[in-house]
Amino acid sequence: MAEPGAKQRIDEATGIETVGHEWDGIEELNNPLPRWWLLTFYASILFSLAYVIVYPAIPLLNRGTEGLWGWTSRGQLAAQTKVAEGARAATLARLAAAPLSQIAANPALFGAAKAGGKAAFRVNCVQCHGSEAAGGIGYPNLNDDDWLWGGNLDEIHATIVHGIRQPGDDRTRQAQTMPHFGRDGLLTQAEIGDAASYVRVLAGKDGAGPASARGEALFAANCAACHGANGIGNREIGAPNLTDAVWLYGGSRAQIAATITQGPAGVMPAWHARLDPVTIKMLAIYVHSLGGGEDFANATPAQAGATHERP
Repeated sequence: MAEPGAKQRIDEATGIETVGHEWDGIEELNNPLPRWWLLTFYASILFSLAYVIVYPAIPLLNRGTEGLWGWTSRGQLAAQTKVAEGARAATLARLAAAPLSQIAANPALFGAAKAGGKAAFRVNCVQCHGSEAAGGIGYPNLNDDDWLWGGNLDEIHATIVHGIRQPGDDRTRQAQTMPHFGRDGLLTQAEIGDAASYVRVLAGKDGAGPASARGEALFAANCAACHGANGIGNREIGAPNLTDAVWLYGGSRAQIAATITQGPAGVMPAWHARLDPVTIKMLAIYVHSLGGGEDFANATPAQAGATHERP
């Protein structure tokens, strides 16, 4: 369409009026829009008007218009969720009624619990234990067979329910807190280094020497009451096994010395206030299935002693 005031003329070659603009001798013809384009444009306008009337489209102060059909994507999601929940309601009811041992012995229930536990783990547990449950420095690996508080189904379940050092839960896993030997000046840095040397000898990482010999006496005076004279620990008080190759805070001489210096004490939430009982059951089944779950009745002496790695 030509603009008002533009110098329009008839193009001699085509006989069509120009729009009046010229760029380096190039002019634009005032051709009408194609009919198909105009029809498509008008149809789009009519469609948009119909859409606004039929579907939710216009945002208001507190909500949007619902449209003549009352359809919303949120409503569709709620309806589909209700159908899905109804489909699994029977399975959840069976999981709620069955003890953990029965769930583990029933392939159908076990599969459903494991799948549900895996989903719950990814939402609630990966932040600390990692997406593959391998943990990291300060966060236990749930794939191996080292457990501080016990690795059978009931013990894993109790740990998830009540947590570790959870304030306000009188059934939480409450270990005797490791003293801050360096931070509180209970041992000198030289003594801490000697104690670390002896711990590495207990773990089979180093051979005995003068430092470990001095550390042995320090260990007997300061550490054996919890970890035992042979260093295998004690599950009843949450004392880790110092003779294996699994270390929650690292097994190098410097890392062991730092652990003795600071006396770290990990904390895990009590999940009973955050998750429903069936979800906690499914989590226990899933964690137990990762490869390190144990039958406490058949635990070896090393398993019966506490270890570094488990919550």
